[in-house]
Amino acid sequence: MARTVKAHEYEKKRGQILDAAQRLIYARGYAQLTIQDVLDALQISKGAFYHYFDSKQSLLEALALRLADEVEALCSAIVGATHVPALTRLQQFFDAAGRWKTARRDYLLELMRAWYADDNALVRLHGQALSERRIVPLLAALIADGAREGALSTPFPDEAAAIAHALLTSMGDRFAHLLLSDLPRAEARARAERLVAAYNDALERVLGAPPGSLHLIDPATLQCWFAEPRAAGPLAEEVLP
Repeated sequence: MARTVKAHEYEKKRGQILDAAQRLIYARGYAQLTIQDVLDALQISKGAFYHYFDSKQSLLEALALRLADEVEALCSAIVGATHVPALTRLQQFFDAAGRWKTARRDYLLELMRAWYADDNALVRLHGQALSERRIVPLLAALIADGAREGALSTPFPDEAAAIAHALLTSMGDRFAHLLLSDLPRAEARARAERLVAAYNDALERVLGAPPGSLHLIDPATLQCWFAEPRAAGPLAEEVLP
């Protein structure tokens, strides 16, 4: 029992540090965030912080892991709704992830700037490996169901899931670079539209899905990502605990 209480207290305190960091990143950006800012926000010592995180990079990795937990839970519920046709669930999988990210757009943009910085390359690789371990089995289950139902024609659901995840990762990287580029918004958006269309086509071919049956990012969601940043207040209340 004592060990359980200690574990609970550990996770509670760790969560409080992540909550504070998340609020600070949203308010001022990751680049401007210092460990001292977190200490001041929580009125804790440096030693207390380093008990949970050994660096600012480990804090970033933990924030990314928290986001991955939320996305996995969201997508797992869709995969488990086996009364819904597999092709419909596959599209719901992409739509739900897209809506979840869009609701947190400005916060995620701040994390992207850190995520794609050269000094965070190892953190990014770890995150991508974690995503592969978590998401590929979910995609494989959906693809296998789709093949059994005749909606998808691939005979290799497990391998197709790994390829699909690689496509998603590649598209995500290229999409993020467009978002963070210095290109005029209209040009960046036009390139993103073409990028998404190409990856939609590639995914359908890999899975043997009917042409036009899948879209990784719908037009409204794509438009939202290239809109002007929103005011911090309402979104902060929606996203941050």
